[in-house]
Amino acid sequence: MAGGKARLPPRWFVVTAWHTHRAIVRSSGGRKGLWPPRPGKWGALRLTTRGRRSGDPRSVIIGYYEDGPNLVSMAMNGWGPAEPAWWLNLQAHPEASVELAGGTRTEVLGRAAVGEERARLWQRWRELDRNLDGYAARRPHETAVVILEPRVPAE
Repeated sequence: MAGGKARLPPRWFVVTAWHTHRAIVRSSGGRKGLWPPRPGKWGALRLTTRGRRSGDPRSVIIGYYEDGPNLVSMAMNGWGPAEPAWWLNLQAHPEASVELAGGTRTEVLGRAAVGEERARLWQRWRELDRNLDGYAARRPHETAVVILEPRVPAE
């Protein structure tokens, strides 16, 4: 939907879907509810950040695609106006972990893409979601494109 705002389900539906999805992943031990990206489709991973105020682990399920060794997501909060808590947590504490389909766990550092890198990664999201610009138009500020880079353990 070029130029206009794309239609979304009601907020209560989006929030209920998030809670249900997270419960499926949790109750299955990660065997269900996470999937890898496929040609023309994004995947789903579980991201665990550290709470910016509490310091406690916080897990969410987010969409992503692969860009070389990096995983790329959007800080969109279901296209609502507020920034997602996981993104605020990553900004305060960039160290996090991801769990991929099949149980693979990886330590990552989160950061926002900027400049040409952001433009390139945004264009790739457009290929996966034809309504991307319409959804983004619903937000009062630019949606961050988040890069999760593999973290090399300290020796």
